[in-house]
Order: sequence, then structure tokens, then C-alpha cells
Amino acid sequence: MGWIKRNLFIVVGGVVALALLGGAGFFIFEGWTSNSTASDKLKEIYDKLGQLAQQKPSPGNEKINNTLIAKDQEKELAAWIQSTRGFFLPVTSVPAGGAVTSEAYAAALRRTIDLLQHEADSASVTLPPKYDFSFSAQRPLVKFAAGSLDPLATQLGEVKTISEILFAARINALVGIQRVRVSEDDVNGPQSDYLDERPVTNTLAVLTPYVITFRSFTPELARVISGFATSSNAFIVKSINVQPANGASASADAGAAPGGYPGGYPAAQPGGMPPGMMGRMNRGEYYPPPAAAPVAAPQPVPGKGGLQIVLKEQLLQITLEVELVKLLPKS
Repeated sequence: MGWIKRNLFIVVGGVVALALLGGAGFFIFEGWTSNSTASDKLKEIYDKLGQLAQQKPSPGNEKINNTLIAKDQEKELAAWIQSTRGFFLPVTSVPAGGAVTSEAYAAALRRTIDLLQHEADSASVTLPPKYDFSFSAQRPLVKFAAGSLDPLATQLGEVKTISEILFAARINALVGIQRVRVSEDDVNGPQSDYLDERPVTNTLAVLTPYVITFRSFTPELARVISGFATSSNAFIVKSINVQPANGASASADAGAAPGGYPGGYPAAQPGGMPPGMMGRMNRGEYYPPPAAAPVAAPQPVPGKGGLQIVLKEQLLQITLEVELVKLLPKS
């Protein structure tokens, strides 16, 4: 104790020095731990950057900034999508306008069907008898199911547009147009007017299906496809089913006589003999039938020259599955 009293300043200085050394050691330890953690994070970032640099496409380097390029391309894509909206114009409803009343729709339906029938007649397109263009269930009505007027008005406009494309192509005959059911009144309509499918909605648009069956030759079919492709409304032709149109059945061979006998015998009796043959045989007076007159072999028709016909055009029955694309309103 005496030594401590004599060297009090030395002892105090040593204690202070030890405290300072301990604090410095603790500070160094914390700094080292922090540096180690930062080094690990930096190494992880470098590793991820190296992986990204090896990918295709990569974020770029000091000369090429692919991230900025991608943002510019995203802006260009958004501008292009906006510019294409002109090719996805909605079909005008019939009747057009706001809220549709039963009286207005009934009048517009009859007027539109009459108009389409006259257009078909002007284009020499044959229609089924008293054809209502898939609206047979609604044609005689004056009151319609609740909530169905707006969808029906939309469908009437779409069917009108499709029909006019077919008439402009000068098809030979329209067999039928099928649409989806949108009203309780559709339950009472013929099955041939409807599809069992439903419209499909995605993040951009609603796709409404239609099935069209008509008869034509291949040039008219090409004009129909071109009409859908160049329409201001976005039609997608999903499938085409082509087969020969049903024609009249071939007549029977005109040279064959009943019973297979030449010379035109009447119907044979039981046993395959003509009438009276059995009596003649019993009296011993059977005479064989006269021999058939020889038929001259057909002579070949001399050729007229020119190109030989390799493919003969025939009437076809075509079934198209078509989807109408209707863009959703911008949110």
C-alpha cells in the first residue's frame, strides 16, 4: 500500500492505459466483425454480378447498359401496343347507343335480318329458308329476358359484320352461323344456332367464338379469309374444315331392265321367269327371248389441244371456327 501511495500517479496512469487498451481492442474487434460481414456481402454481390454478366442477355458493361436499353424497349413496346388498338376496333352494336330497350332491339333485329336477306339476294348468296341468322329464338319476341339486351345487341352487330364479309366474298350459299348463348330465351332456339363454348377473357381482351358454315369454291374461300384478315375488327380464324359439298346421288344405270333381262321384260314371277313363260314351257312352246341388239363401243372424242385439265374445281362445304377479339377497357 505504501508503494501505491508513493507511486499513485503511475498506478492511475496504468489503469487508464489498460482501460484504453481494452476499449481499443473492443473497437478493433467490432470493426473487424463489421468488415468481415461487409466483405461477405461484397463477395456475394460480385458473384451475382459475375453470374449476370455470363447470362445472355447480360446487364451490360461500362460501354453498354442493357438495363437502360431494356427500359427503352419496354417504352417502345407500350407505344406499339397503343398504336395497334386501331386494328382492334369494337364492332358496333345493333342498335347502337347506350341503354337498349326491348322495343328498340325488337325493331332493330327485324330490320337487320331483312337487310341481310336483301344483301344476300343482291350478292347471289343462297340462304336456308326463312333464315334468321341464328336469332330464331328472338325474332318473334317483343319482350326479352332480363339482362340480355346488351349482349344480344352486341351479338347482332357481330353477326351482321360476319355475314357482310361472307356476302362481299360472293360465297355460293350460307349454311349457318353459330354463336354462344347469352340469354335465357336462347334455350328455346334450335340447337343449330348455338355453340357449347363460352367466351374466354384474359388480361387484355375477350375472345368470342363463332362457327360459320358455307358453300363455295376455293376463290371465294380465299376472299373470305382475306376479308377476315383485313377487317378493322380483330378476327382470328382458328380452324378450317373443308369437304366436298353434298350433291345429288348418281342415277341408276339406265340400260338395265327390271329383273336383269334384256329387252325390257316386265317383273318376273316366282322362280325368276317372265309372265307366260311357265305356260309355254308346259306346252312345249318355249322360245328363247330375242337377242339384244349389239351396242356400238363409244368412240374416243378427239382432243381439242391446249392444256390438259389436271384438277377440276368442285363445290366445297367449309366450316370456319372464328374468334372475335375485343380489347378490355384500359384500367
